[in-house]
Amino acid sequence: MDHYKSISELHRASNMPAPEHPMISMFTCDELKSCTLGWREFTTDFYMIAFKKIKAGHILYGRTKYDHENGSMLFSKPRQVIEMNNIELEEKGFILYVHEDFLGGHPLHSEIRKYGFFDYEANEALHLSEREEQIIWDLFSRIQSEYFNNTDEYSRDIILTHLDSMLKYSQRFYKRQFINRTQLSGTTVSRFNASLATYFEDGNFQEKGLPSVKLMADMLNTSPRYLSDLLKQETGKTAIELIHIFLVSEAKNMLLSTDKTVAETAYLLGFENPPYFSRLFKKETGFSPNEYKKRVEFSGQGGVA
Repeated sequence: MDHYKSISELHRASNMPAPEHPMISMFTCDELKSCTLGWREFTTDFYMIAFKKIKAGHILYGRTKYDHENGSMLFSKPRQVIEMNNIELEEKGFILYVHEDFLGGHPLHSEIRKYGFFDYEANEALHLSEREEQIIWDLFSRIQSEYFNNTDEYSRDIILTHLDSMLKYSQRFYKRQFINRTQLSGTTVSRFNASLATYFEDGNFQEKGLPSVKLMADMLNTSPRYLSDLLKQETGKTAIELIHIFLVSEAKNMLLSTDKTVAETAYLLGFENPPYFSRLFKKETGFSPNEYKKRVEFSGQGGVA
């Protein structure tokens, strides 16, 4: 697999002219023409932001093939495996490469890691409305204007300011997509909780261990980051927080309905380390497992206020 440390190296490999700047590259793809992206798999040391409407060919990153016909944005981060083959576009698109070193010393160097969509799978691309497309194209044009301008002391900050705006708008548009997706396909949290319950009822907690966010994402055919962001939008809680809530709920039931010790309860729930189970239980309830059991038995009720 090829790895490109510099944008110039990638340009040479794809028979493209040298970039205007060694740390950033941007170009548009004319209607019905390939973006000269015909190689197999590769990785890079830079971020990629792309907008495209594909007529033929496919893009693969993560583990999912991208072949949507609607106008969509794709995001990839350094050292993420990407595969592109015979890309042909319905309409004009763009690709923007930004080397990770270009962000050094700028607030965006840290902030860009907060944008979860760089960890999404290809089938979780951002689908834009016409109005949203126009906003993204306007920001791309602003970056392009500065990119081809004579470089001075303000160039980098201006480019990164517009790039930051593009990422912020993308985050906003993704939230809109989360809401629309929920309306169309039902709440993800219901499917998430049902999958958790099935995993527990099948005895997998004890046999296979605690369910991870990745495991739950695989069960729901999505990526871990996208799942957490979608659940956060629906419930205000991340995937791992919801897993913890489920575990503590089942732990409460076991502590009150069986004679199992705290350690035995922990093992039945997939915890290899009972002290970790006790810490998690206290974090969620305010009581240790033994304190919780004594308080309920003392009050004669089914729960603790």
